[in-house]
This record gives sequence, C-alpha cells and structure tokens, in this order.
Amino acid sequence: MNAKLLALPLVLLTYGALAQGFAGLGTDAEGFSVPEAGRELSFPRDHGPHPDFRIEWWYLTANLKGENGADYGLQWTLFRSALRPEAGEGWSASQTWMAHAAVTTDNSHFSTERFARGGIGQAGVRAEPFSAWIDDWRMTSRAAPGEDPLAALEVFARGPDFTYDIALTASGPLVLHGENGFSVKSASGQASHYYSQPFYSVRGTIDLPTGRLQVSGQAWLDREWSSQPLDPDQTGWDWLSLHFDDGAKLMGFRLRSRSAEAFTSATWIGPNGKTTSYGDGALKMTPGRLQKVAGREVPVEWRLQLAEHDLDITVEAINPNSWMHTLVPYWEGPVTAQGSRNGRGYLEMTGYE
Repeated sequence: MNAKLLALPLVLLTYGALAQGFAGLGTDAEGFSVPEAGRELSFPRDHGPHPDFRIEWWYLTANLKGENGADYGLQWTLFRSALRPEAGEGWSASQTWMAHAAVTTDNSHFSTERFARGGIGQAGVRAEPFSAWIDDWRMTSRAAPGEDPLAALEVFARGPDFTYDIALTASGPLVLHGENGFSVKSASGQASHYYSQPFYSVRGTIDLPTGRLQVSGQAWLDREWSSQPLDPDQTGWDWLSLHFDDGAKLMGFRLRSRSAEAFTSATWIGPNGKTTSYGDGALKMTPGRLQKVAGREVPVEWRLQLAEHDLDITVEAINPNSWMHTLVPYWEGPVTAQGSRNGRGYLEMTGYE
C-alpha cells in the first residue's frame, strides 16, 4: 500500500465533518489550544510547529519570470494536522502531514501532493535551524548566524511533470496580520495566529516537460495556525497576496458564508515594511468574470477596492485553469493587478462546488 493510501484515512478524519466549514475547519476545537488575542509571537520559536493546535501550514507562493521572458507561478505548501489533542509518539503520534506543490504557466498547470505520518521522521518542521520537509521536498534556512531563520531559504519539490529548486532572500521584516498576529476570521470570533514574510527575491531553476530554465522574481511566505479557523457556516475563502510595482504589498481575504455577508480582512504593507491592518468591510472584493474550471464556476477576475489607499484595481488570473486536483481541491494560481496600482501576486479560492 502506498503512502497516500496509508495517510488517506488520517487526513479524512482530520478534515472530517465537511459540512462544518470548508474542509471541516469549522468543527469544534474541544481539547485543542485556541488562538488568543494579546499572545506575543516569538521568533524563531513560532517558525516551528504548534502541535497543541489542530491545523497549521507553511505556505510559499512565487511570481517568477523565466529567461525566455515568460511568466511562471510556483507554490510549496506543507500542512500539519492533529487527529487528537494528545501528541503520542512513533506510529501512535497524532500528527499527520500533507504537502502540495505546483508550477503554473500561461497555458499549463502542474500540481502534485504528498502525505505522511507524524512521529516516524518522514515529515516535520524544526524551528532552529529552520527546516520543513516531507520525503525529499524541503524548505531549509540558509540564513547567516544572527539573522532570522526565514531571512534566506532554499526550497525544493518535484512532481511527475516538474521539479523546482530555488533560493530566496528577504529584504524586509516579518509582517504580523490582524492584531499583532491575531487574525480574526468571522463575526463570531474564530481566529488564527498569522504572519508572513512577503519580501523575498527569488532565483533558481524550474524543470518542465519543455526543458530546464532559469527563473527569478518575488515570493511570499505565509505562516498560520489555529484549531477552528472558520465558523461552521463558512463555506470557503478567496485570498490574495499582491506585490505592487511601487513596492507596496497587500494581503486580503474574504470568507464566504451560507447565511451571512462575506467576512473580509486585509493588511497593507508599505515598501519599508510598515503595516496597517483592516477589519471586516474595509476591503471590497467583487467577483467579475466567471470561468468553468473542473466543472465549477470560478471567478477568475476580481475588483479590489481599499478606500484609505485609493486602491481600485482589477485582478486577473494568468491561467484561469489553475485547479489543484488534490484530496481537498481548490483553485490556486498567479495573477496580475492593474488600475490605480499595477503589480503581480497570487490568488487562492476554496469551497467552490
């Protein structure tokens, strides 16, 4: 039996009760730790795992330009999930791991996933020296002594149709979302601890069926953990990270609900790293053109407005067919932004049926 089949029952248990928020992320968190307002994040400790929380991820996206002048998108994500509050050891460990990797071009989207048990060394994360891995996929610090471990990284993944090997160097600080890293997700108070490193420059190689090419560009790393990040009524989210040409950046999301207006949140990041957080309603995200992708109607164009920064832009998918055919399927791909500011970034959309 292969590793995917071994891990599948564990992942399904972890994300069980799919009616309780997207992918079960609205299920009750009894016995697990929950995010607390006022908790001060500490680094490098919080770069590592938080096994007393139910769900956590290390999530990298990159907007790249090839030596051939073409645009490419790249994703690397490692998820940690806990089946129960008790940690356990070895084969009895309660932790499970899942990873996604993808490369997107203007006319192709390659994706793959991996699964692992916790407690047996097949996958894991170490805070210092920082390293995250599953099988031979890795995200490893190459930071100098005294630097934040995420200041410089090497990232590698391979799938049936691609391999990438890239080096990242940060030119700005870590960014805390919400209230000092306490990010509210619903009117009823669900929340996560959430921070990012959005200031990476990237160099490396991508191997595709058409051959190997050198790439360079920008990347964004998200770190988030919680035990019940969604309200049970929330059905999915639309999330964006954008790098504007003038050096400013934006993280924004809206969480859709069956019976209420979508809940929104945003963080504006100045070129110097100064941040401003915005609660529900400040960011306007209006879906535009729809496209049928994997049998679903998905908005591949958005209008974003943030009045305080005179932001009014149209965001469009570089490849509208960027569907992740994974155990928990979703849309994920690079986008362009045009309007009051121009730039590039990434869009993730979940819960479209």
